[in-house]
Amino acid sequence: MTNLARLPQTVRRIASEEDALAVARELAAEFESGASRRDYERALPYEELDRLSASGLLAITVPAEFGGIDVSNAVLAEVTAILSEADSSIGQIPQNHFYILEALRHDGSEEQKRFYYGRALAGDRFGNALSEVGTKTVGHYNTRIVPDGTGFRINGRKFYSTGVLFAHWVAIFALDGEDRLTMSFVPRGAEGIEIVDDWDGFGQRTTGSGTTILRDVYVPADAVVQHQKGFERPGTIGSVGQIIHAGIDLGIARAAFKETIGYVRDKARPWTDSGVERAADDPLTIARIGDLAIRLAAAEATLERAGRKVDQAQVNLTQENAVQATLAVAAAKVLTSELAIEATNVLFELAGTSSTKRGLNLERHWRNARTHTLHDPVRWKYHVVGNYHLNGVVPPRNGAL
Repeated sequence: MTNLARLPQTVRRIASEEDALAVARELAAEFESGASRRDYERALPYEELDRLSASGLLAITVPAEFGGIDVSNAVLAEVTAILSEADSSIGQIPQNHFYILEALRHDGSEEQKRFYYGRALAGDRFGNALSEVGTKTVGHYNTRIVPDGTGFRINGRKFYSTGVLFAHWVAIFALDGEDRLTMSFVPRGAEGIEIVDDWDGFGQRTTGSGTTILRDVYVPADAVVQHQKGFERPGTIGSVGQIIHAGIDLGIARAAFKETIGYVRDKARPWTDSGVERAADDPLTIARIGDLAIRLAAAEATLERAGRKVDQAQVNLTQENAVQATLAVAAAKVLTSELAIEATNVLFELAGTSSTKRGLNLERHWRNARTHTLHDPVRWKYHVVGNYHLNGVVPPRNGAL
C-alpha cells in the first residue's frame, strides 16, 4: 500500500446546517478548478480529501449525543450535490463513509458509537470493503469472518471499494458462520489488508474504487457490528445511502447545465435556419434550456422532500415512516439519475460539435453520470414504488432502498 491516509492536524467543528452548506460551497470553489485535470490525468485527490476531513463536513451526521450536529438528510444531500457539482468523484468518495456512520447509528453498541463517532469528529475517513464480483448477485458475498480466540479473522476479496484508498478505517462486510452480514472496523494499515488501485472505469475515475484483498485480517470482537440486524426491522440505512447517491447525480446534472449555459452563450453558433445571430437567441435552444431548468428544480424539490421523510423516520422509526422514506428516496434517485444522463447529453446537443474536443474534457460529465447511475438499477425503483401503490407490497429492506 502507498499514500497512507494522513490524519488532519486540526479539524473544524461545524456549528450549524447553514455553516455546513457554507463550508461545502467554499470547498467546492477550490475543488472545481482542478476537477477536469484530475479526471484527465487520473490524479487521485489526496490533498482534497485531507481538506475535506479538516473542514469538519465528514462529521455532520454524528448524533448530538456523541458531539455532532446530526444535520437533516436534505442538508446532507445538498452538501453532497454541492461537492459533486465541483467534482463528482470527490462527492462520491464520502458516500460509504456516511452509510457506515448510519449503520453504526442503527446497530453499533454505545461503546462503538462513542469511539467511531469520535474518530469521525477527529477527521477520520471510513472506506468500504463491501461489493464483490463473481457472486450470484450483487447481494451475495463470499467473504467470511470466523472466530479466532477472543476475536475474528476475515478472508476475502472486494471490488468497487470506493474511497478505501483515502480511508483511515476500512469497514469490511463479511458473512459469519450463520450467513449473517457483519461490518467490521479495521485500521487501513492493518496486517493482511492489500488495497490495489486498479479501478479503470471510464467515469468517476478518481474515486479510488479498486480492489481490497483480505488475508487473515484480525478483528477484535468489539470492532464487529451485526449489520444484518439493520435490515431485520424498519430502518433508514438504505435511505441515507441512497439519498447521497441522488445528491451526487444532482450535482453532476447541475455541472452539465452550467457548462451548457456557458458554452451556448459564449461559443456555440446558431443553426443556419434559426434566423438569429446568437445561439442563445435560438427559440428551440431556449426551450430546451427551460425544460432542463424545470427538471432540475423538480429534482431538487423531490430530493429535499425525500430528506424530510428520512428525518421523520429517524426521529420516529415506525414501519410506515421507514416505508415512506424509502419511497421518497427512490423517487428522488430515479429523477436525479435520469436528469444526470439527460443534462450531460443535452450539453453536446446544444453546444455542438466543437464541444467534443478532447482538450475541453466536457465529456467527463457524461462519463461520470453514466458510470455513477449504474450503482443500482432505477428500473427496480419504478417497480418498488409501483408495487407498493398497486398491490400494497412493502419495499424490501436493503442497502439500495
